[in-house]
Amino acid sequence: MSEAPLQPAGSTRPAQPKPNAVVAVLALSGITVSLMQTLVIPIVPELPKYLNASASNAAWAVTATLLAAAVATPVAGRLGDMFGKRLMLLVSLVLLVCGSVVAALSDTLVPMIVGRALQGLAAAVVPLGISIMRDELPPERLAGSTALMSASLGVGGALGLPAAAFIADHYDWHVLFWTSAALGVVAFALVMLLVPESKVRSGGRFDAVGAVGLAVGLVSLLLAVSKGADWGWASGTTLGLFALAVVVLLAWGFFELRTARPLVDLRTTVRRQVLFTNLASIAFGFSMFAMSLVLPQLLQLPTQTGYGLGRSMLTVGLVMAPQGLVMMAFAPLSAAITKAKGPKVTLMIGAVIVAAGYGLNIVLMSEVWHLILVSCIIGAGVGFAYGAMPALIMGAVPASETAAANSLNTLMRSIGTSVASAVAGVILAQMTISLGGTTLPSENGFKVVMAIGAGAAVLAFVLASFLPGRRPAETESVPAPAAPAAESVH
Repeated sequence: MSEAPLQPAGSTRPAQPKPNAVVAVLALSGITVSLMQTLVIPIVPELPKYLNASASNAAWAVTATLLAAAVATPVAGRLGDMFGKRLMLLVSLVLLVCGSVVAALSDTLVPMIVGRALQGLAAAVVPLGISIMRDELPPERLAGSTALMSASLGVGGALGLPAAAFIADHYDWHVLFWTSAALGVVAFALVMLLVPESKVRSGGRFDAVGAVGLAVGLVSLLLAVSKGADWGWASGTTLGLFALAVVVLLAWGFFELRTARPLVDLRTTVRRQVLFTNLASIAFGFSMFAMSLVLPQLLQLPTQTGYGLGRSMLTVGLVMAPQGLVMMAFAPLSAAITKAKGPKVTLMIGAVIVAAGYGLNIVLMSEVWHLILVSCIIGAGVGFAYGAMPALIMGAVPASETAAANSLNTLMRSIGTSVASAVAGVILAQMTISLGGTTLPSENGFKVVMAIGAGAAVLAFVLASFLPGRRPAETESVPAPAAPAAESVH
């Protein structure tokens, strides 16, 4: 695809951006946005009462965020490449604040869904932040910084759960959303003050038809995956949505291949390095989310089952929190291995660690410390993998397409988590026991989910093995931030 001239960013760019400040602010922004994943988990059982709605309707407060994020991530990434990554980062944070305020003011279902959807529209902050790092940081800082930024997805989710559980236990549930609004305002102000706008722009006309087509296809697919268990996998609605997704996405791909400035450059996405990184991302998204579904249930199920630990939601949050800290702690090690051996090796190491963590979980699940250990091991593996993925993507696409490519990679992870939720839900609904007249997931059901999580990590390892090996001086080939003329070599 021909590249449009790269446009200067204007006079708002500081002459000497401070790398440490840029990294800290972008990581904080990523953590703030990833908090939205776990923000409502402690109050999900109470949402029907809070919103005066049925349980199935109240579940849309979760589904709306998923669907909005899926649509917004690739669109915001492309707009960032065209008009400025910092600009789209700020827009995303504004949407986060607006959504948080709407949700904080809501007492009925519709405004809550609107607020949660607006929060989901901010999901592109992490890929946009990684792309800003590529443009602004010196090459020797890039691997470690992008690994940290990528890990912020897990860090925010893990740390947010105990914080949200504490707030929900001690304060009115609206405080959850006022807190997220305040964090969004802080992140916005820091980005305005400390993060420069990149000079790397692709320009061109926005592919509105491609954006609508991708939105319709993704919403149809994810809606069928996320609601299929409620509607019935063989129901006309579910099958119709799957069929619509297939037809629309095929037509969308046909259109994208024939437009001059596509929303997603499919010719780039089928390059071996991009394609297998994205496929591995789906597998990793599946594998990581399987743990997020299993461990909280094991901790909260009553001890009378023989395998449940009968703990509170706050305890669940405290057990899961170390995982996020481990992900952040392993980011520098992930970067060091990437620098020494290449991101392919880092990704494969991460897959092995995650698979080992799930294997250990199958035999160690009877004590709280067992689950803390397992979550930390899996968190370490995910930290390795999530640190390697941006390096693999950025090593295969021109700088003028970095935000779009990283956004698509983030979307692949989200698809993996959605599929994991559906698969685990089906398994746990089929493999059950009865306790006091209540149907609960069985111990073997959890073990099957964990085995599938291990299998997904092994699949990610196999996919990563097809990635091209590291070329000589690969780390030095990353274009310097202030040299836009060098970006057209791809």
